[in-house]
Amino acid sequence: MLTLFRWFLRLTLGLIVGLLLATGLIWYFAVRSLPDYDASYRVAGITQPVEIVRSTENVPHIFATADSDAYFALGLAHAQDRLFQMTVLRRAAQGRLAEIYGTRALPADDLARRIGIARVARASLAAQTPQTREALQAYADGVNQWIEIVNQGALGRGAPEFFLFPDDIAYWQPADSLAILKLFAAASSRQIPAEVLRAQLSLVAPERGQDLVAGLGEPAMPAYATLFSAARISPTQPAGGQDWPYDLAGYLRPFAGNGATAFAADGQRTTAGQPLLANDPQAALTLPSLWYLARMQLQSGDVIGATIPGIPAVMSGRSAKLAWGFVPAQIDDADIHIEEIQPGDMNRYRGVTGWQDFTARREIIRVRDSEDRAITLRETENGPLLSATSFGLGSVMPAGFAASLNWTGLTSDDRTMSALIGVMTAPDRNAAFTAAQDWVAPAVRLSLADRDGIAERLIGLVPQRLADHATKGRMPTPGWIAGNRWQGLGRPESPDATENGLDLSTGALSGGAYGFDGDSALRRERLRRLLDGREVHSRDSFIETQLDIVSPAARALLPLVGADLWFAGEPAAQGTPERQRQDALRLLAEWDGAMSEHLPEPLIYAAWMRALQDRLIRDELGPLADHIAPLQPAFIERVYRNRGGAAAWCDIRQSAAVESCSTLARQALDAAILDLTDRYGPDVTSWRWGDAHEAVQMHPALGPIPRLGWIANLRQSLSGGDTTLARAPAQDAGGRPFQPISGAGYRGVYDLADPDSSVFIIASGQSGHPFSRHYDDLAVKWRRGEYVTMSLDPDLARAAAAGVTRLLPAAAGPAGR
Repeated sequence: MLTLFRWFLRLTLGLIVGLLLATGLIWYFAVRSLPDYDASYRVAGITQPVEIVRSTENVPHIFATADSDAYFALGLAHAQDRLFQMTVLRRAAQGRLAEIYGTRALPADDLARRIGIARVARASLAAQTPQTREALQAYADGVNQWIEIVNQGALGRGAPEFFLFPDDIAYWQPADSLAILKLFAAASSRQIPAEVLRAQLSLVAPERGQDLVAGLGEPAMPAYATLFSAARISPTQPAGGQDWPYDLAGYLRPFAGNGATAFAADGQRTTAGQPLLANDPQAALTLPSLWYLARMQLQSGDVIGATIPGIPAVMSGRSAKLAWGFVPAQIDDADIHIEEIQPGDMNRYRGVTGWQDFTARREIIRVRDSEDRAITLRETENGPLLSATSFGLGSVMPAGFAASLNWTGLTSDDRTMSALIGVMTAPDRNAAFTAAQDWVAPAVRLSLADRDGIAERLIGLVPQRLADHATKGRMPTPGWIAGNRWQGLGRPESPDATENGLDLSTGALSGGAYGFDGDSALRRERLRRLLDGREVHSRDSFIETQLDIVSPAARALLPLVGADLWFAGEPAAQGTPERQRQDALRLLAEWDGAMSEHLPEPLIYAAWMRALQDRLIRDELGPLADHIAPLQPAFIERVYRNRGGAAAWCDIRQSAAVESCSTLARQALDAAILDLTDRYGPDVTSWRWGDAHEAVQMHPALGPIPRLGWIANLRQSLSGGDTTLARAPAQDAGGRPFQPISGAGYRGVYDLADPDSSVFIIASGQSGHPFSRHYDDLAVKWRRGEYVTMSLDPDLARAAAAGVTRLLPAAAGPAGR
């Protein structure tokens, strides 16, 4: 017995020692990839010494005497902090995520290959200006220099993720940066899902389906079944939608509809007499964030603001004389054409003049731990064919047909990168708008401010459609009819959109000239109310506006939906469902619409409207209702104002009784309260919006892995909602119906009266390394509505340096310390 005990003790001690050694070894290799920000390196590719001064927030301030050296240093700094993210973004654009993620990334790879994001980006390299090509090459050299330093110094492969997701890191190419910008453009459009949804609604509810998505004054559309007589909603095809968290695998998901907000005031409307500009581009909430703060010293003047790792430009920011911000315009920049396949010959399709051959090629998608997939990529005169499984296209395609895509971003002479760098280096608004004439995709509202004033214009290419286009681009159309085809691309007529010394842009569309599926007009009207509410503005008032969490949808809908319920009936006994309803209505009646994480009212409102929308549409749409989870405020308002007879939605067709809208509102509120009681207890006043509206900022690679997600992910409750200016739209993710999945990953307010008082923040830390103290240090500030300042003064930057990386030119030979 004693011998057995001794052996058991030895085995236990051996396991403990082995576990400690393994943990220590893992830790050693993981922290080896943490960069030394105080190191000096001799590098090839620069002409003069360069300094990368790191602030306490780990923001690189790049001091260089030549522009090419500054771009080189930006590439090196991006690679130091976000190398894995950069390679993942490149893979997402190239359609090569499955090589590291396996089969779960196959749908994303299939879509990227069929669209041809990387292929079109490579073709557009020759179209860039010489200045831009030089910047792209210098940036690529900087990225590659860091890869060389990592390889020679055995610095943990550059990022700990590479130990779990083996990746032979290919050297960076200039076209890789163009591909990531093209991926960003695709992620800024929402038109494909919008077209498919309209077609689905037309098939399932041809009489009233468009009530859910039609805007005020929008012309009627033909029934989808009249365009394709054999079209039916297919029960075997998905209706489309997101697959969180796996749709985060590449950080950017094509046609996700990422938005932004921008607003500005000229000197006559500011306390200091100089313009102000604010911008907050939105994207999926990930760790690390899509955005990265940086400052560069250029010959045209220093620039500072938000970059995307992989792209050698400040996307939104300021120089000493100019501030710029952008909002994806959400124009109708894409059309789906339904192509008829020739019976008996899958290689031919019906064109305007008869049957013709596809342009076809085969590619191999390599899949980790599985068999490789061979796909045939076919193109028509309208554009590339998409898979029937993408965006639920198969649910609206008749048998024997295929779907092709025409998108403004498919042009091979896309000079958007040149336009972006031109705006960044422009001395004033006029020069910036001149540079922006080369902008192609995504079409954006570009807001500019210099010391003489502000301006905003729509820039980018827009489709030219004929007046007899069957659906005006709002639904898929027969691709063989000439009237449905684009007549080329053109520049929009875009006069200055500022008014009364103010500029405001949210991506909302008006008039239908460029589309009908823009951002909610409620957000734009809320922004207008806040800006018009002050005669003059300051930096602090702009910050307050940018962080506004009042829901205009709640203010618009609650008086309508609850009109017959407020203070109705005698007081009910404590603890009864009737008392819960009365308590909930009392809270909502006194609520100002602020979607604060600390209040119960936002949760009651959101749950009520969610239950109400589901009851309104469930019997008409059936399973399709599951894919219309986002609240449609305009639809509910249309129903409760009975516009065009929309109150007919209140009658449940499957019941014998004729329900009124008031009855449905009460039933929905009771159902919402019952659900919230099951989740959070019976005390209505103890419920909190933040308990349900909790964001999971997920690391796309490590986050879904059990236990590693505890280290790599960040959970924090957020204020705001779908229609607030501080936007945090929710999605039903894993049984959590109000989990925010995107937000303003970057916020900036630029003050030209005192440029160094401009403020910036991103939704994560600067580093993509989970063991870095800068991995999520800015995330808590971002959640609390705090910012950091960044100065263009070199002396201030050096005085507050937390580290200085020195790059010294080497005539030849490898990099070294």
